[in-house]
Amino acid sequence: MNKQRTVYSTDLGQLCPDCRQAVKLCRCQPLQSDSDGILRLHRQTKGRNGKPVTLITGVPLSAQDLKKLAGELKKKCGVGGSVEGTSILIQGDKRPLLKELLEQRGFAVKLAGG
Repeated sequence: MNKQRTVYSTDLGQLCPDCRQAVKLCRCQPLQSDSDGILRLHRQTKGRNGKPVTLITGVPLSAQDLKKLAGELKKKCGVGGSVEGTSILIQGDKRPLLKELLEQRGFAVKLAGG
Protein backbone atom coordinates (compact mmCIF):
# COMPACT_ATOMS: atom_id res chain seq x y z
CA MET A 1 0.00 0.00 0.00
CA ASN A 2 1.32 3.42 -0.97
CA LYS A 3 1.36 5.60 2.16
CA GLN A 4 2.67 8.73 0.43
CA ARG A 5 -0.54 9.43 -1.43
CA THR A 6 -2.59 12.27 0.06
CA VAL A 7 -6.19 11.18 0.47
CA TYR A 8 -7.68 14.57 1.27
CA SER A 9 -6.19 17.89 2.24
CA THR A 10 -7.27 21.52 2.05
CA ASP A 11 -3.80 22.87 2.81
CA LEU A 12 -2.53 23.26 -0.75
CA GLY A 13 -5.69 23.05 -2.81
CA GLN A 14 -5.58 21.12 -6.07
CA LEU A 15 -2.44 19.02 -6.69
CA CYS A 16 -0.61 18.37 -9.96
CA PRO A 17 -0.96 14.68 -10.86
CA ASP A 18 2.68 14.43 -12.02
CA CYS A 19 4.77 16.16 -9.37
CA ARG A 20 2.19 16.13 -6.52
CA GLN A 21 2.84 19.82 -5.80
CA ALA A 22 0.15 22.49 -5.53
CA VAL A 23 -1.04 23.56 -8.99
CA LYS A 24 0.17 27.12 -8.27
CA LEU A 25 3.68 25.80 -7.48
CA CYS A 26 3.83 23.18 -10.25
CA ARG A 27 6.88 23.43 -12.51
CA CYS A 28 6.52 20.26 -14.54
CA GLN A 29 4.22 21.56 -17.27
CA PRO A 30 2.97 24.88 -18.65
CA LEU A 31 -0.31 26.20 -17.40
CA GLN A 32 -3.25 24.69 -19.26
CA SER A 33 -5.36 27.50 -20.65
CA ASP A 34 -8.46 27.51 -22.79
CA SER A 35 -6.94 30.13 -25.06
CA ASP A 36 -6.61 29.98 -28.82
CA GLY A 37 -2.97 31.12 -28.73
CA ILE A 38 -3.80 34.81 -29.09
CA LEU A 39 -3.09 37.28 -26.29
CA ARG A 40 -5.83 39.83 -25.79
CA LEU A 41 -5.27 43.29 -24.35
CA HIS A 42 -8.33 44.71 -22.58
CA ARG A 43 -8.77 48.18 -21.12
CA GLN A 44 -10.77 48.12 -17.87
CA THR A 45 -11.95 50.81 -15.46
CA LYS A 46 -14.73 48.95 -13.65
CA GLY A 47 -14.19 48.80 -9.89
CA ARG A 48 -11.08 50.99 -10.06
CA ASN A 49 -12.59 54.46 -9.46
CA GLY A 50 -12.36 55.29 -13.16
CA LYS A 51 -8.63 54.61 -13.37
CA PRO A 52 -7.74 52.45 -16.38
CA VAL A 53 -5.75 49.23 -16.28
CA THR A 54 -4.63 47.00 -19.13
CA LEU A 55 -5.57 43.35 -18.70
CA ILE A 56 -3.56 40.76 -20.65
CA THR A 57 -5.38 37.44 -21.04
CA GLY A 58 -4.63 34.19 -22.85
CA VAL A 59 -0.95 33.95 -21.88
CA PRO A 60 0.11 30.28 -22.27
CA LEU A 61 2.85 30.30 -19.60
CA SER A 62 3.41 28.65 -16.24
CA ALA A 63 2.75 30.69 -13.10
CA GLN A 64 6.44 31.37 -12.55
CA ASP A 65 7.03 32.48 -16.16
CA LEU A 66 3.89 34.61 -16.00
CA LYS A 67 5.27 36.53 -12.99
CA LYS A 68 8.61 36.97 -14.75
CA LEU A 69 6.91 38.31 -17.90
CA ALA A 70 4.72 40.64 -15.82
CA GLY A 71 7.79 42.06 -14.08
CA GLU A 72 9.56 42.72 -17.36
CA LEU A 73 6.47 44.39 -18.88
CA LYS A 74 6.02 46.60 -15.80
CA LYS A 75 9.64 47.73 -16.03
CA LYS A 76 9.37 48.53 -19.75
CA CYS A 77 6.14 50.51 -19.21
CA GLY A 78 7.37 52.22 -16.03
CA VAL A 79 4.20 51.39 -14.11
CA GLY A 80 2.92 48.95 -11.49
CA GLY A 81 0.80 45.89 -11.94
CA SER A 82 0.16 42.36 -10.75
CA VAL A 83 -0.67 38.81 -11.77
CA GLU A 84 -4.19 37.58 -11.03
CA GLY A 85 -4.69 33.92 -11.87
CA THR A 86 -3.72 33.52 -15.51
CA SER A 87 -3.99 37.24 -16.36
CA ILE A 88 -1.56 40.13 -16.06
CA LEU A 89 -2.75 43.57 -14.89
CA ILE A 90 -0.73 46.63 -15.92
CA GLN A 91 -1.67 50.04 -14.50
CA GLY A 92 -2.76 52.62 -17.06
CA ASP A 93 -3.84 52.28 -20.67
CA LYS A 94 -0.59 50.95 -22.16
CA ARG A 95 -2.11 48.79 -24.90
CA PRO A 96 -0.09 50.14 -27.89
CA LEU A 97 3.24 49.77 -26.05
CA LEU A 98 2.34 46.35 -24.65
CA LYS A 99 1.22 45.13 -28.07
CA GLU A 100 4.57 46.12 -29.54
CA LEU A 101 6.56 44.50 -26.68
CA LEU A 102 4.59 41.24 -26.80
CA GLU A 103 4.83 40.98 -30.59
CA GLN A 104 8.61 41.36 -30.30
CA ARG A 105 8.56 38.30 -28.03
CA GLY A 106 6.72 36.31 -30.71
CA PHE A 107 3.17 36.36 -29.32
CA ALA A 108 0.10 36.93 -31.49
CA VAL A 109 -1.68 39.94 -29.94
CA LYS A 110 -5.10 41.53 -30.44
CA LEU A 111 -6.57 44.65 -28.90
CA ALA A 112 -9.91 43.78 -27.33
CA GLY A 113 -12.66 45.88 -25.81
CA GLY A 114 -12.94 49.67 -25.66
